[in-house]
Amino acid sequence: MKHTGIVRKVDELGRVVLPIELRRNLDINIKDSLEIFVNEEQIILKKYVPADIFTGSMEDLIDYRGKKISKQTIIELANVAGLKIAE
Repeated sequence: MKHTGIVRKVDELGRVVLPIELRRNLDINIKDSLEIFVNEEQIILKKYVPADIFTGSMEDLIDYRGKKISKQTIIELANVAGLKIAE
């Protein structure tokens, strides 16, 4: 893990401001979502990139009940269920 030397205080609402330099370097824009991970005593923030919940693919995604699924996964699941779908 790379040390930046940047220190920020948590405000009364639990917020921390990410410096503009970090946001630019990591391509984090206003309204972007961040994933939060915990590793022992560390909090890790990662820019959220939606992906197929089964394969991790990020191509041809469809939103189904709040989850991302690729068209290829839908075709494969249909085949597993015995349905024939024209690709």
